[in-house]
This record gives sequence, C-alpha cells and structure tokens, in this order.
Amino acid sequence: AKGVLIAQDLTDLHIGNNIRRETGLDEHGEPIKARGDNPNQHDILTGAREDGTAFPAGEDRTCNNWTSSDEGSAMLGHFDRQGGGYTSWNAAHPSRGCSQEALIGTGGNGYLYCFAID
Repeated sequence: AKGVLIAQDLTDLHIGNNIRRETGLDEHGEPIKARGDNPNQHDILTGAREDGTAFPAGEDRTCNNWTSSDEGSAMLGHFDRQGGGYTSWNAAHPSRGCSQEALIGTGGNGYLYCFAID
C-alpha cells in the first residue's frame, strides 16, 4: 500500500522476511491490528502451505474454495509473524471455521493478502 518492496521473486516471497507488522497494511495504508492489539486481527486468509502451494486434494484449507461461510476451515498466516511459535506469514494454523464469527474468534477478520506486480 505504501510502495514497499515485499519480494524480488516467488522464492524471496516465501523465504524472505518482508511481510511483518510494519508492512502488513490494509488497502488504505493503515496498520492492521496485530497480536497484542485489541482486537487481534493478525490472521490472514491464505489457504496455502508454507511453501505457497495448495494442500493435497481432499485436504481443504480454503473454506470450500472460498465459497463457504459456514462449514470447513481455512489456512491462515500471521502477517505480524507472532503467535505461539507460529510465525509463518502464509501457513500459521487453520481457522476455527469459515463464518465471520469463526474468523474473528480465531484472531482475524477475514483479511487476505494483495500483492501488486511491478
């Protein structure tokens, strides 16, 4: 949102450390509430494994391909890289469910990452 380079390429995206509290901003360039803030909203929807790839068939971590707001679960990342040893920006833990209430209860708000390619 503020023109900060997050990664040079896909490999850098997954092994670099440029997604963190200072760069995890909303679409208006404002900080997102992180661990320690009230409410904590550091969980970001990804549906991906730590290397950025999809889970195997039958292991849904995308709330039924992002169509369910009830049943299922989504893989979440921690944009601030904080939380009980789970520091991955894209694969920290699954959500409690797919409803807005479940996402908030897990520590998020239904946010997702958006990257611009230059």
